[in-house]
Amino acid sequence: MSPGKPASPTEAAAPMAAGARLEAMRRRVRLSRLAVWTAIAAGPVALAVAVASTPTTVQAATATKPTAVRTAAAADPAGYAQLFLSAWLRSSADDATTAQARLAQSMAPDVELPSPATGALSRPLSVTAVRSAQRGGGAWSVTVAAQYADGRLRYYTVPVTADGAGASFAVTGAPGVVAGPVRAVAAKSPYRVSVPDGDLSSAVGEFLAAYLTGAGEVSRYLAPGVRLAPLSPAPYTAVLVQQVSAVDQAAAAEHVPADGTTVRVLARVKARDAAGRWPLAYELVLKARSSRWEVAGLQSGTVQDGGVR
Repeated sequence: MSPGKPASPTEAAAPMAAGARLEAMRRRVRLSRLAVWTAIAAGPVALAVAVASTPTTVQAATATKPTAVRTAAAADPAGYAQLFLSAWLRSSADDATTAQARLAQSMAPDVELPSPATGALSRPLSVTAVRSAQRGGGAWSVTVAAQYADGRLRYYTVPVTADGAGASFAVTGAPGVVAGPVRAVAAKSPYRVSVPDGDLSSAVGEFLAAYLTGAGEVSRYLAPGVRLAPLSPAPYTAVLVQQVSAVDQAAAAEHVPADGTTVRVLARVKARDAAGRWPLAYELVLKARSSRWEVAGLQSGTVQDGGVR
């Protein structure tokens, strides 16, 4: 607009309209603030109403991730097969009213009961499931071992079917006598370092004596932070360490190495109680601290290359 030239009605109205809109917005903000402070003074209920009446920003809901559903693996019917074979071997077709015969028939109505000879010692001392193989479609073959008082050991296969949830089982046929599992070839033991008599073997012996006989506090032999539940009551009266071997060469050192040095050892011991002497083996982890060995871990395991005779 040129100086001295009167403004047109349209040009004059534009700033006025903009100013009016700005002033209206300011009034709304002031009124909103006043409403909130008034609600705070009035109480929590009024505050909730005031907040609900103010403009809100709507955000898109976060998409819910699908929950992974885990299905349990098919239940192993080994225990069911073991129970059936135990009842079946202890029953007789000549007396189907005994508890064992009724149990066997309830588990497998279509399986015929055995007919042991009169006076025969056919009842096993123990019956134990040793292997299960799933054939598909809910069908299983369970291998069960029966041990007799005269030293005989027989293996039976029991066909069993199971539903997917493991809620129901059924023996589908008569047992069959089979060969037992073949003895596996174990890997060579990793404990190849011989540990001489010294600080390490003494620490192992004192710890196991306290742990197995209850003579002394086990905690005094443990590394800081290590917890070990006691054997209660203590099962043995004496423990003799026969051999200590290790995985790590540091275990054979003449003196205790630097703090933090960790070694894994296998201790073969003979424990004694009122019933006799028992060869046992323990895998231990020991850690050096302040010129002494402390037990940092205990895991009893099967000795792969045979025990001390």
